[in-house]
Amino acid sequence: MLTSRAAFLYKFILHPQQIGSITPSSSFLINKALSNIAWNEVETIIELGAGSGVFTEVIAKYKKDSCKVLLVEKDFEMRKILQESYPTFFHGSKAEKLDQLLKQHQLPQADCIISGLPFSNFPKSLRQDIMEAINNSLKPGGIYIGYQYTLQMRKLLKNHFREVNVQFVPMNLPPAFIFYCKK
Repeated sequence: MLTSRAAFLYKFILHPQQIGSITPSSSFLINKALSNIAWNEVETIIELGAGSGVFTEVIAKYKKDSCKVLLVEKDFEMRKILQESYPTFFHGSKAEKLDQLLKQHQLPQADCIISGLPFSNFPKSLRQDIMEAINNSLKPGGIYIGYQYTLQMRKLLKNHFREVNVQFVPMNLPPAFIFYCKK
């Protein structure tokens, strides 16, 4: 089996529009992005663009036992590996159908949504559809944490959330921006 980094690079070469980076997120990015989550209060968490599972591994480690997790990954092979690695988590493939996935799995609105989706690679209409699905799937007061490699999403996020804070993480390849948003 290919290593996580090799698999990511291979997928990026095949489908650069779907894979946002040539390598999985660094531990610096993961730790910074997840540092403000009140794990003992989170009942439902969603990860969009779960990829090779580097964020998923940390979610599995820190979530409380009763917390429900929904992983959304479009790539079939990566999704299959996630299903095998995390069989107790719920799984789906379309971020734009997120609110429908919650209903399908009988899950409540999420306390937290984490996204590594490469929004800058998506058509404007898909970005808007995904943001609407996120908004419908996040409970009032819930948090959205998204990481991107540009600031392109700032305006769209400000249209959907009452609070949008941005932090820069230079220790990632490529360097990334983390958007912390509150509904």
